[in-house]
Amino acid sequence: MKLLIDQNISHRIVPLLHSTFQALHHTKDLDLINADDYQIFMFARRNDFDAVITIDDDFVKLLNTFSIPPKIIWIRTGNCSTANLAEILIVKFEAINKFLKDQNYFLYEVFGQ
Repeated sequence: MKLLIDQNISHRIVPLLHSTFQALHHTKDLDLINADDYQIFMFARRNDFDAVITIDDDFVKLLNTFSIPPKIIWIRTGNCSTANLAEILIVKFEAINKFLKDQNYFLYEVFGQ
């Protein structure tokens, strides 16, 4: 599972998730911090990312326009700390893994624990 974290989520989440989500990258670490959503989406597609994790609904629009890959994991928790968001994603690891393997689904919405 190769995941790209959008710039609207703190890069500080990566070390909190690394032991659970091994192939995890942040836009900041890939020199995409000033890229627009389209550029990030297409970068993920060209570089075989399974999904983009984002809080931005623009990625849902890109998904509807260009289809997959990548799939989108859309964080809908509202404002929460980076640590809390990491905990939510860790709790949902199995569901996220199942979503990524299922070819029938392209969008996974995360609402909280």
